[in-house]
Amino acid sequence: LETVSLCPLNMAAAPEQTPLCIFGTGDLGFSLGRRLLQSGYRVVYGSRRPHSCGPLPPGTQVMSHGAAAQSANLVFICIHRENYGFLETLLPELRGKVLVDVSNNLKKNQYPEANAEYLQRLVPGAHVVKGFNTLSAWALQNGPSDANRQVYLCGNSAEAKQTVAETATKLGFTVLDRGSLSAARELEDFPLQLFPEWRMPLRLAVGLTAFFFFYLLIRDVIYAYVEQQKDISFRIMVSLANKVFPIVSLIMLSLCYLPGVIAALLQLYRGTKYKRFPDWLDRWMLCRKQLGLVALAFASLHVLYTLLIPIRYYVRYKVAASTISQIKENRTSEFDTAIAWRTDSYYSVGILGFGLYLLLGITSLPSVSNALSWREFSFIQSKLGYVTLLFCTLHTYLYGWNKFLRPSTYKWYTPPGYMLSLIVPTVVLVVKLLLLLPCVDRTLTRIRQGWERTDPEDGCEKSLLA
Repeated sequence: LETVSLCPLNMAAAPEQTPLCIFGTGDLGFSLGRRLLQSGYRVVYGSRRPHSCGPLPPGTQVMSHGAAAQSANLVFICIHRENYGFLETLLPELRGKVLVDVSNNLKKNQYPEANAEYLQRLVPGAHVVKGFNTLSAWALQNGPSDANRQVYLCGNSAEAKQTVAETATKLGFTVLDRGSLSAARELEDFPLQLFPEWRMPLRLAVGLTAFFFFYLLIRDVIYAYVEQQKDISFRIMVSLANKVFPIVSLIMLSLCYLPGVIAALLQLYRGTKYKRFPDWLDRWMLCRKQLGLVALAFASLHVLYTLLIPIRYYVRYKVAASTISQIKENRTSEFDTAIAWRTDSYYSVGILGFGLYLLLGITSLPSVSNALSWREFSFIQSKLGYVTLLFCTLHTYLYGWNKFLRPSTYKWYTPPGYMLSLIVPTVVLVVKLLLLLPCVDRTLTRIRQGWERTDPEDGCEKSLLA
């Protein structure tokens, strides 16, 4: 029996308890062992080279695979699938044991069967449970303190899953049972997904950015070059970008609240809340958080680019040239109170809107939202969210002011970008105001509380049957 003890001498007299075994001494095995030790478990490692397996958490023991398997009832398999072969030589030691397969693959459908199913076939006398594969070594070391960390489990033995679930709960994780071992492939595909909830928001953001960038490029830069023989291509880097960012931000913010408005209209039309929404609306509503965070990122870029305006060479040149021209001509510009009111209101509303924007983004973080009650979270994300949309929309209206009355605004008969950006948020706000009318709001509230509108045809059929 090859055994190396890493326990301090003063722990030798501690009461014996059944240890947990870990096969594998890599980063994941090291982090898992240290987390188990911190939670009060005894840990033994199974290694091919017990005397030269590298650094391990103090307080653990290192044995050969066979000896480690014999000493524990729960074994974590923290090795790659390619190295499972030696487990066939440990069939007697692993009989009746609970094996937790934490492995993942490099790509989807890499093997004809899931790693956990393959492990169960190799060791038919053991109870294989798939779990802990969605956690990184960092998450295992630090625990779920930063956010809710979920551990997905699946297996054919309810008792084995209960044993693993108790261990995961003691480590501070939330357990979700995904059923039998046939779900192992789905669990193994989870870590391979690249921002699944962010794909639609990011694609939408890229599409809107590209469309408005080329749209404004044609209206501003190419139009000036063709019609006025002016080369203002230098404005692409800051001026053009600072028009695109707020436009995309406002549209994406309004798209966060548009599905809620559509859902309310559907419930009013159907007269019940018990009919499922269309799949596209369900997917849209599930990615509202991501839409809002991407919108906040564009709004932040707009703020940063706006702060650059006073130090730009082009702006400093225009200010100096205007000042020199007025001095030479011995004239001064009269102070316009209306313009002062408009610009101050424009900046003030924009600052307030961005402040509320930041509040929405902060409260969407798991570490913050977990500290809020559902009513508090709903108040901020829903009611203050519409207030944010209102301020940002008003900010854009103040920017445009009376420009829509000027023929020069419509270059090549096309509306400016800010006008296009106002369509969706204006529709959302108008429909939301209609939904807040007492007669409409009362009906919608009753529907969401379970009331259903009776279909006249159903009533006639019931009366005839009676």
